Amino acid sequence: MVDVLPLVEARLKSALGEPDARAAVTFLGTDRVEVLRFRSEAPDGSGALVRYATLGMSARPMGDPAATLADPVRGPRAELLLSVRAGRADTAKVLRPLAVLAASPQVEGVVVAPGGSLDVGEPLWQGAPFTSVLVGEPGGLVDDLEPGGPLDPVRFFPLLPMTPAEAAWKRVHGPAALQDLWLAQGTDLRDPLRGAARLD
Repeated sequence: MVDVLPLVEARLKSALGEPDARAAVTFLGTDRVEVLRFRSEAPDGSGALVRYATLGMSARPMGDPAATLADPVRGPRAELLLSVRAGRADTAKVLRPLAVLAASPQVEGVVVAPGGSLDVGEPLWQGAPFTSVLVGEPGGLVDDLEPGGPLDPVRFFPLLPMTPAEAAWKRVHGPAALQDLWLAQGTDLRDPLRGAARLD
């Protein structure tokens, strides 16, 4: 059996550089999840970014929560990515919420996929106006990883923080409509202090 996590860490480093910090979180009855922190300049030259990436979620495939027997080999695998502008807020406390989200497939049987919402029920970091995230399309920041053999590819999903009002609006209108709204209003989704988009 292929050990996926060293391959995942190597892919993250090749795309984002060397992490400058990492933390591990273990929840009762689940595998350990690490969160790695990377610092970089935004590709558009708009300033420094802090990127957080989970490492451990892809150790097991995500399975249908209705299935009576989980397949230990086949099934979608993923890790989570969050990018925020550096220096605008103390986002260090996001490590635990990210680990909670990464453990949700094991704990709750959640299959994380683009367009889905994940909610931690509390601010993502101290003072954050966000308690949930929209799962974005993979491939823009870190390419899919093909571990080989019978294993499905590991996909790296960007997380887009949502205010409670945006999350409620998304439930009614759908994820594509919310992303179109953000685009039309020029919303900086990496701003840790941004307000809600205009939803009228």
